[in-house]
Amino acid sequence: MKLSGTDHIELYVGDARQAAFYYCTAFGFRIAAQGGPETGLKGRRSLLLTQGDIRMVLTSPLGTDHPAAEFLHRHGDGVAVIALEVDDVEAAYEELVHRGAAPVAAPVRYAEGDAVVTTAEVSGFGDVTHRLVQRGGPRTEFLPGVFRMSDVDETAGGDLLRIIDHFAVCVPAGQLDATVAHYREVFGFAQIFEEYIEVGEQGMFSKVVQSPSKQITLTLIEPDTSRRRGQIDDFLTWHGGAGVQHVAFTTDGITSTVGALAARGVRFANTPPSYFDALAERVRDLAVPVEDLRAAGVLVDRDHWGQLLQIFTESMHVRRTLFLEIIERRGALTFGSGNIKALYEAKNRELSGVA
Repeated sequence: MKLSGTDHIELYVGDARQAAFYYCTAFGFRIAAQGGPETGLKGRRSLLLTQGDIRMVLTSPLGTDHPAAEFLHRHGDGVAVIALEVDDVEAAYEELVHRGAAPVAAPVRYAEGDAVVTTAEVSGFGDVTHRLVQRGGPRTEFLPGVFRMSDVDETAGGDLLRIIDHFAVCVPAGQLDATVAHYREVFGFAQIFEEYIEVGEQGMFSKVVQSPSKQITLTLIEPDTSRRRGQIDDFLTWHGGAGVQHVAFTTDGITSTVGALAARGVRFANTPPSYFDALAERVRDLAVPVEDLRAAGVLVDRDHWGQLLQIFTESMHVRRTLFLEIIERRGALTFGSGNIKALYEAKNRELSGVA
């Protein structure tokens, strides 16, 4: 079984058209395809958004009998499917179920002309499933026969975002080790990193698992319930259980990207000025001048391989759950441990309404 990478993600949202308008206007995505009852998608309407090598599906239920309806009732808008590209869906599905994944949807084949796509679904974490995707023939179709492709205006401006770097996942206290074991034993992921994060009187445990291809990465986080309740606890309460807290997208030239996104109306988590006052001492030979980083609010960390530049948006949802990360890797392979504290302090200020 070969897991090549993230084929796409699917968000369940209350209004797919409204959400698409936001993601296109604010983040530069483009509508590449759409589907609904008229194309063979029962009980739902879906829009495919693309940018760089990112494919994001927005789906809204048209009745109470579609799984998206229950998901939205429990969690609000959020990531419901992380789709993984495989070389053989039927073999991968059988192997994953044999290893302990719960079956969600048996293999289905979609074909139109020379384009063939086969999918199946198995359990992931919480109510998030993994869709296995095998593509054959020309890749001009998303799901042949049930998604109607649109003409994408490639002259509308360059891509600001390139690929999905990783997913940050919050799980209830006591479930972190079991979730890590699930991905190691069922999906063949390796644990590549772990740490304990302390922010004031709050604490949280984090472990990172990654596919053998190194193209699929989950940062898993659980709260330390022996410490004061914090934002991980809030996410789990407001989201109604385990879920994707944020999706990280890579970019080239993060300060210019942040400027472009801010001009489009994207709001970012505030970083205290003191963070930049000490930055040059903490990170030697900065890849970007500190004043440019200060102006953009971009955080910087380094590991043995290079530097990592990152910034986090404010949540765009009424439950204040899902948000996005914009990241640029200048050689770094890890996840900005030195910035975690600054992120959660900034997120605490956002949630408390303090500037």
